[in-house]
Amino acid sequence: MTELRFIEVEPRAPARASVIFLHGLGADGHDFEPVVPMLRTDGVRFVFPHAPRLPVTINGGLVMPAWYDIRSLRFDDGEREDEAHIAETTRRVTELVERERERGIPAERIVLGGFSQGAAMALHVGLRHPERLAGLLALSGYLVLHDRIERERSEANRDTPVLVCHGLLDDVVPISAGRASAAALRASAPEAPVEWHQYPMGHEVSAEELVAVGTWLRGVLG
Repeated sequence: MTELRFIEVEPRAPARASVIFLHGLGADGHDFEPVVPMLRTDGVRFVFPHAPRLPVTINGGLVMPAWYDIRSLRFDDGEREDEAHIAETTRRVTELVERERERGIPAERIVLGGFSQGAAMALHVGLRHPERLAGLLALSGYLVLHDRIERERSEANRDTPVLVCHGLLDDVVPISAGRASAAALRASAPEAPVEWHQYPMGHEVSAEELVAVGTWLRGVLG
């Protein structure tokens, strides 16, 4: 059994693929549940885990749902994220992937995705996962421990498709962080199809973005 609590949205027909989507800092698994019908994906199970509650340094130590502690607002700060929390979240998200496999969904039919801090974790886990995944989805996110991607990226996921979307007016995760992450992904594995979309919005999602997400999901999941 996974240690993370989660909610699921099952398709009408038996699931033939799965999307595990991680919410952002301070939210929960219900945050993106309402968008599932807008993605128009048939036969896909959506799994929305809830992050554990942690004290978050940049928010004055306030305890809230978080995948890891953030110690600094600077994205170039090498001590910005709590590495132990990232390792523990990696273990727990990997358990969710294994749970889907045990239910008959092969790894190559599983997408890992997320928003903001959840996107950062989806990229971190997915790039290092030992089995080929269907794709990685990062909305308004960034790379954590980005200086390690070259040596830690798994061979199995070197050519895994990645969709990166970001808001031009994002004042939480600046678009420069999103662009730098997309560039690092391309540099670490030129053979991987990294798709970049930007939208005139802040730290949020838009209807236009969700259309692109749905189209991309249908493409990588058939």
